[in-house]
Amino acid sequence: MKHLFLVVSFFCMSETIFAQNNLAQRLFDAHEMFKEKSVIERRAFKHRHLVPLIDKAKANPNFSVTEAGKSFEGRSIFQLKYGKGAPPVLLWSQMHGDEATATMALLDIFNFLNASGDGFDDLRKKLQEKSTLYFVPMLNPDGVERWQRRTAQEIDMNRDALRLQCPESKLLKHLQQTLKPAVGFNLHDQSPRYSVGESKEVAAISFLATAYNEERTINAVRERAMQLIVGMNRELQKFVPNQVARYSDEFEPRAFGDNIAKWGTSLVLIESGGYKNDPEKQYLRKMNFVAILTALESIADGTYARENRNDYEKIPQNARNHYDLIIRNAKTELNGQTYTVDVAVNRNEVNNADATAFSYRSSIEDFGDLSVFYGIDELDAQGAMLVDAKGKPLVLRLGDRGNFELRSDKKSWKVESGFLKSL
Repeated sequence: MKHLFLVVSFFCMSETIFAQNNLAQRLFDAHEMFKEKSVIERRAFKHRHLVPLIDKAKANPNFSVTEAGKSFEGRSIFQLKYGKGAPPVLLWSQMHGDEATATMALLDIFNFLNASGDGFDDLRKKLQEKSTLYFVPMLNPDGVERWQRRTAQEIDMNRDALRLQCPESKLLKHLQQTLKPAVGFNLHDQSPRYSVGESKEVAAISFLATAYNEERTINAVRERAMQLIVGMNRELQKFVPNQVARYSDEFEPRAFGDNIAKWGTSLVLIESGGYKNDPEKQYLRKMNFVAILTALESIADGTYARENRNDYEKIPQNARNHYDLIIRNAKTELNGQTYTVDVAVNRNEVNNADATAFSYRSSIEDFGDLSVFYGIDELDAQGAMLVDAKGKPLVLRLGDRGNFELRSDKKSWKVESGFLKSL
């Protein structure tokens, strides 16, 4: 009987470990079931699109939905509460108005928490009973309306944690001070051109356990954030291998992340970066969904505490070694002399009139020997000649539009608004 008990105990423990390790894959596979389809698959959705989705959450008795405050221009900022246990966890998105990837993921998470009978009820029960989750999607709705980083006051609210000149800033500090969350998730987008260390990989997701002083001291509060990131990194490696990086932990005394860590909350920064052929960041939306839910489970059951914080330092740091497009080994001509250059072009989003969509404006960022850099898209021109729209040799100038052609006897290409196509 004793041996049978040990066998059964071992089997149950193995099942638990398997379930924990398998959760990320199950969430990944099931994401489409919970994806909020009404937020069309474009990032530039507005506050008016968010409101009916918040109203939908109100119908779920497991959610408590309140208006936490108003923006400078009077738009409602909502708080959704889920669960009744300890510890409290605060998650907010879009404090920068043009960084919407995590907001989409939070809407998917609301659908997930609102569902049942799909094999995830044990997780929902755990989150309800062993944590209290406070979500604040779209913290800067005025910036969202303009599709810009800053608030309606043209202030970067992530540099307003001390002066608190924006109502949105005052609200975020008030939430931290009154809810006293053990963990906070600060959800952002970063440039899609960050590199994973010195590698050729683009950083799809970058994490940071925010420092709370100039010395970047590691106390118990910051250590917990590091441990959570170690777990999330391990899970995301299954889906974006070698494409997870670590954001710089240089102390910024005006930033909310640094101050919230100073005020006693373990602060996890998640930055959605770039992924090839995913300009609307729908795959990165899915990565946020998986990372956040697996982290919330580890908070609820305390398993994050098993992680070795030293593994956090093994995550490569963000670097800036990528351009959107690099043309290699092209020829150009100046003053009758022909020479070989690589050309780097970046594409930048430009809002339309009502900031509901955007076009691209490109610029030549560098040229010469660019062998130490990478292009998200690359072409070996094999000696093709750079020419302008009139077919004349292209005179390269930094900052000029990335519109030109490459011509050779074998093949020709056109670069328009920074996009490459064959002729």
